[in-house]
Amino acid sequence: MKIAVASGKGGTGKTTVSVLLYEYLDNYSYVDMDVEEPNGHIFVKPAIEKVEDFNKLIPNINEDVCTFCGKCEKNCPYNAISIIESSKKTLFFEDLCQSCGVCSYVCPVDKALIEKNKKIGVINYGKGFKNSEEIDFIEGILNIGEPSGVPIINKINKKLDSEKNYIVDAPPGTTCPVVATIEKVDYVILVTEPTPFGINDLDLTLEVVRELKKPHGLIINKNTEDNNLADKYAKKKNLRILGKIPYDKDFAVSYSRGDSLLDSSQRIQSSVKKIGINLNKYLKEI
Repeated sequence: MKIAVASGKGGTGKTTVSVLLYEYLDNYSYVDMDVEEPNGHIFVKPAIEKVEDFNKLIPNINEDVCTFCGKCEKNCPYNAISIIESSKKTLFFEDLCQSCGVCSYVCPVDKALIEKNKKIGVINYGKGFKNSEEIDFIEGILNIGEPSGVPIINKINKKLDSEKNYIVDAPPGTTCPVVATIEKVDYVILVTEPTPFGINDLDLTLEVVRELKKPHGLIINKNTEDNNLADKYAKKKNLRILGKIPYDKDFAVSYSRGDSLLDSSQRIQSSVKKIGINLNKYLKEI
């Protein structure tokens, strides 16, 4: 079972919920797919046992061999290559390249265009605070300046064992990295805060999740008794509420220190227990 925790807005509590569920649920590993800004390690405190460089293939054009026919330029779907036939020159725009391999495929001249590796990030594997005998922490980190984390996310998805359970901390927003993450999971937990901004971005993410036809439920974070904004939205959208995490000072103190989130207060433990019961109930329906 792979469960993604997603939200349309950064700072809503996506990592908070992911770590709480990792702490509470038995036999679940934690996977941080927020490759541009992973921070789950602050709480999971993994002992990293393996670091794997992640490379993507980019074209390397040999102008001494190239005939400047322009086939690579015409067929590149991302306009990453420009051929200047009159000057016998080529231009490659690395940030536009998505490593699709089309240029290499269509090039008619042997050794005129050869793909080479470029490191764009790393994938870390470790053991978290649950003292597991096996790897139960996976984290992708994209190099600063790289345009997309999708290649690393796709690589991590291929690494996940179909026989194991995972809590997947998804990237924020509704862009390609989010889609690449949740399209491979079995269930999506949406997290929102009961504010106009939180509800607006939740609406965008809900649209993506339902377009992908993924079973889903909602957790309301930073909940207060006098605020029913998220409840009204959930009722309007026929969105199942898995539970609520209260706005709690002790929880905020533990979070700021990087301490155990589940042990921060009795209120938090009680809330997460209810969420766990509801989640297990709904997962059985899938």
